[in-house]
Amino acid sequence: GESSTVVRGAMVQKVPSLDAAGVELRKIDVSDTAESLASALSGAQSLVIAVGFVPGNPLKMNKSAHEVDNVGTCKLIDAAKSAGVTKVVMVSSILTNGRDWGQEKSPGFVVTNAFGGVLDEKIVAERYLRASGMDWTIVRPGGLKAKPPAGELRISGEDTLNAGEISRDLVADVCVSSLTDGKASNKVLEII
Repeated sequence: GESSTVVRGAMVQKVPSLDAAGVELRKIDVSDTAESLASALSGAQSLVIAVGFVPGNPLKMNKSAHEVDNVGTCKLIDAAKSAGVTKVVMVSSILTNGRDWGQEKSPGFVVTNAFGGVLDEKIVAERYLRASGMDWTIVRPGGLKAKPPAGELRISGEDTLNAGEISRDLVADVCVSSLTDGKASNKVLEII
Protein backbone atom coordinates (compact mmCIF):
# COMPACT_ATOMS: atom_id res chain seq x y z
CA GLY A 1 0.00 0.00 0.00
CA GLU A 2 0.82 3.64 -0.17
CA SER A 3 2.25 5.34 2.90
CA SER A 4 1.94 8.96 3.85
CA THR A 5 3.51 11.29 6.33
CA VAL A 6 1.36 13.81 8.15
CA VAL A 7 3.38 16.73 9.42
CA ARG A 8 2.52 19.00 12.32
CA GLY A 9 4.76 21.97 12.83
CA ALA A 10 5.40 24.75 15.24
CA MET A 11 6.85 27.90 13.72
CA VAL A 12 8.66 30.53 15.74
CA GLN A 13 9.84 32.73 12.88
CA LYS A 14 7.32 34.85 11.05
CA VAL A 15 7.35 34.10 7.35
CA PRO A 16 5.50 35.95 4.60
CA SER A 17 3.71 32.80 3.45
CA LEU A 18 3.57 29.13 4.34
CA ASP A 19 2.31 26.21 2.30
CA ALA A 20 0.40 24.47 5.06
CA ALA A 21 -1.15 21.75 2.87
CA GLY A 22 -0.99 18.55 4.89
CA VAL A 23 0.34 20.37 7.94
CA GLU A 24 -1.49 20.76 11.21
CA LEU A 25 0.05 23.65 13.14
CA ARG A 26 0.01 23.49 16.93
CA LYS A 27 1.77 25.89 19.27
CA ILE A 28 4.49 24.19 21.25
CA ASP A 29 6.62 26.09 23.75
CA VAL A 30 9.21 24.15 25.75
CA SER A 31 8.55 26.44 28.72
CA ASP A 32 5.01 25.00 28.99
CA THR A 33 4.21 22.15 31.35
CA ALA A 34 4.95 18.58 30.28
CA GLU A 35 1.19 17.91 30.38
CA SER A 36 0.48 20.79 27.99
CA LEU A 37 3.24 19.60 25.66
CA ALA A 38 1.92 16.03 25.77
CA SER A 39 -1.55 17.30 24.88
CA ALA A 40 -0.13 19.19 21.89
CA LEU A 41 1.65 15.99 20.78
CA SER A 42 -1.42 13.80 21.19
CA GLY A 43 -1.83 11.54 18.16
CA ALA A 44 1.68 12.15 16.82
CA GLN A 45 3.81 9.10 16.01
CA SER A 46 7.09 10.96 15.66
CA LEU A 47 8.66 14.24 16.62
CA VAL A 48 11.49 16.34 15.25
CA ILE A 49 13.00 18.52 17.97
CA ALA A 50 14.70 21.53 16.44
CA VAL A 51 14.78 24.00 19.31
CA GLY A 52 17.48 26.30 20.52
CA PHE A 53 17.66 29.36 22.68
CA VAL A 54 18.06 32.73 20.98
CA PRO A 55 21.16 34.56 22.25
CA GLY A 56 20.30 37.97 23.63
CA ASN A 57 21.24 39.58 26.90
CA PRO A 58 24.76 38.28 27.66
CA LEU A 59 23.95 38.19 31.37
CA LYS A 60 21.02 35.81 30.77
CA MET A 61 22.43 33.52 28.05
CA ASN A 62 23.45 30.72 30.42
CA LYS A 63 20.00 30.68 32.01
CA SER A 64 18.27 30.77 28.61
CA ALA A 65 20.41 27.98 27.14
CA HIS A 66 19.77 25.86 30.24
CA GLU A 67 15.99 26.46 30.13
CA VAL A 68 15.60 25.72 26.40
CA ASP A 69 18.39 23.39 25.24
CA ASN A 70 18.46 21.28 28.39
CA VAL A 71 15.40 21.47 30.67
CA GLY A 72 12.87 22.37 27.97
CA THR A 73 14.15 19.75 25.55
CA CYS A 74 14.12 17.05 28.24
CA LYS A 75 10.56 18.07 29.14
CA LEU A 76 9.61 17.76 25.46
CA ILE A 77 11.10 14.24 25.38
CA ASP A 78 9.04 13.31 28.46
CA ALA A 79 5.93 14.76 26.84
CA ALA A 80 6.57 12.83 23.62
CA LYS A 81 6.93 9.60 25.56
CA SER A 82 3.76 10.34 27.54
CA ALA A 83 1.85 11.09 24.31
CA GLY A 84 2.90 7.78 22.77
CA VAL A 85 5.40 9.17 20.28
CA THR A 86 7.63 6.31 19.13
CA LYS A 87 10.36 8.12 17.14
CA VAL A 88 12.22 11.30 18.05
CA VAL A 89 14.72 13.07 15.82
CA MET A 90 16.68 15.76 17.65
CA VAL A 91 18.68 18.48 15.92
CA SER A 92 21.76 19.27 18.00
CA SER A 93 25.17 20.52 16.82
CA ILE A 94 28.55 19.17 15.82
CA LEU A 95 30.92 19.35 18.78
CA THR A 96 28.09 18.90 21.30
CA ASN A 97 30.13 16.09 22.84
CA GLY A 98 33.40 17.95 22.22
CA ARG A 99 34.63 17.72 25.79
CA ASP A 100 34.58 13.92 25.65
CA TRP A 101 36.72 13.68 22.51
CA GLY A 102 39.27 16.36 23.22
CA GLN A 103 37.73 19.21 21.22
CA GLU A 104 36.96 21.65 24.06
CA LYS A 105 39.79 23.93 22.86
CA SER A 106 38.89 23.76 19.17
CA PRO A 107 37.69 27.08 17.70
CA GLY A 108 34.25 25.69 16.87
CA PHE A 109 33.63 24.44 20.39
CA VAL A 110 34.95 27.57 22.08
CA VAL A 111 32.95 29.97 19.90
CA THR A 112 29.70 28.00 19.96
CA ASN A 113 29.82 27.21 23.68
CA ALA A 114 30.54 30.87 24.46
CA PHE A 115 26.83 31.43 23.82
CA GLY A 116 25.42 30.34 27.16
CA GLY A 117 27.35 27.08 27.38
CA VAL A 118 24.87 25.79 24.82
CA LEU A 119 26.88 22.71 23.84
CA ASP A 120 27.11 21.67 27.50
CA GLU A 121 23.33 22.06 27.77
CA LYS A 122 22.61 20.17 24.52
CA ILE A 123 24.67 17.14 25.56
CA VAL A 124 22.47 16.72 28.65
CA ALA A 125 19.36 16.58 26.43
CA GLU A 126 21.08 14.21 23.98
CA ARG A 127 21.90 11.80 26.80
CA TYR A 128 18.37 12.09 28.15
CA LEU A 129 16.93 11.15 24.74
CA ARG A 130 19.27 8.16 24.45
CA ALA A 131 18.06 6.89 27.83
CA SER A 132 14.36 7.49 27.05
CA GLY A 133 13.62 4.05 25.64
CA MET A 134 12.21 5.57 22.46
CA ASP A 135 13.65 5.14 18.97
CA TRP A 136 15.84 8.18 18.35
CA THR A 137 18.16 9.85 15.89
CA ILE A 138 20.38 12.78 16.83
CA VAL A 139 21.30 14.99 13.89
CA ARG A 140 24.35 17.16 14.55
CA PRO A 141 24.73 19.72 11.76
CA GLY A 142 27.65 22.05 11.26
CA GLY A 143 27.08 25.79 11.07
CA LEU A 144 23.64 26.50 9.64
CA LYS A 145 23.32 28.47 6.40
CA ALA A 146 20.09 29.99 5.11
CA LYS A 147 21.19 29.50 1.48
CA PRO A 148 19.92 26.61 -0.67
CA PRO A 149 22.07 23.46 -0.65
CA ALA A 150 25.27 23.58 -2.69
CA GLY A 151 27.56 20.60 -3.02
CA GLU A 152 27.16 17.12 -1.64
CA LEU A 153 25.81 16.18 1.75
CA ARG A 154 28.47 14.65 4.01
CA ILE A 155 27.18 12.30 6.71
CA SER A 156 29.68 11.20 9.31
CA GLY A 157 29.63 9.17 12.50
CA GLU A 158 29.43 10.40 16.05
CA ASP A 159 32.20 12.68 17.33
CA THR A 160 34.01 12.99 14.00
CA LEU A 161 33.28 16.48 12.60
CA ASN A 162 34.60 19.64 14.22
CA ALA A 163 34.02 22.18 11.43
CA GLY A 164 31.84 22.83 8.41
CA GLU A 165 28.58 24.38 7.31
CA ILE A 166 25.30 23.07 5.94
CA SER A 167 22.09 24.43 4.46
CA ARG A 168 19.08 24.43 6.78
CA ASP A 169 17.17 22.78 3.92
CA LEU A 170 19.54 19.78 3.94
CA VAL A 171 19.23 19.49 7.72
CA ALA A 172 15.44 19.34 7.32
CA ASP A 173 15.79 16.67 4.61
CA VAL A 174 18.01 14.52 6.85
CA CYS A 175 15.57 14.90 9.75
CA VAL A 176 12.54 13.87 7.70
CA SER A 177 14.44 10.93 6.18
CA SER A 178 15.55 9.84 9.66
CA LEU A 179 11.93 9.47 10.74
CA THR A 180 11.48 6.36 8.59
CA ASP A 181 14.98 5.12 7.66
CA GLY A 182 15.86 2.22 9.93
CA LYS A 183 19.58 2.80 9.32
CA ALA A 184 19.25 6.03 11.34
CA SER A 185 17.65 4.30 14.31
CA ASN A 186 19.43 5.02 17.60
CA LYS A 187 22.31 6.75 15.81
CA VAL A 188 24.06 10.10 15.85
CA LEU A 189 24.49 11.59 12.37
CA GLU A 190 26.94 14.46 11.98
CA ILE A 191 26.32 16.38 8.78
CA ILE A 192 27.90 19.15 6.73
